[in-house]
Amino acid sequence: MSQLEEADRPGRLHAEHRMAGDIRVVTLRGEIDHDVRDVLSAALLTDDGAAPPRIVADLSGVTFMDSSGINVFVAAHQQVSRADGWVRIAGAQETVLRVLQLVGVDTLIPCHPTTEQAMTS
Repeated sequence: MSQLEEADRPGRLHAEHRMAGDIRVVTLRGEIDHDVRDVLSAALLTDDGAAPPRIVADLSGVTFMDSSGINVFVAAHQQVSRADGWVRIAGAQETVLRVLQLVGVDTLIPCHPTTEQAMTS
């Protein structure tokens, strides 16, 4: 398991990722905004800088997300879709899920209540 965190503002965004078979599971905690978009991008990519074909982002620990985070997720979706892959969001809190729904990201990237459901659907 690997961990990434924005060093200048501890607790701002904490990201851990692990591989479950061929699925990259990224667990995020904190807030996602312009200041941490690079941390989010790095968490979604593999060690060689490429996006894996399947990504589940566990947002159960994310308390806030602005358009910067949405842009990173849409870019990841576009990148993996070119390789016949997918991105799925799991466990988004109501406030974050509402933002995703308001801008229509949930129609592009499936949102699931749990990581397990996101991995198996």
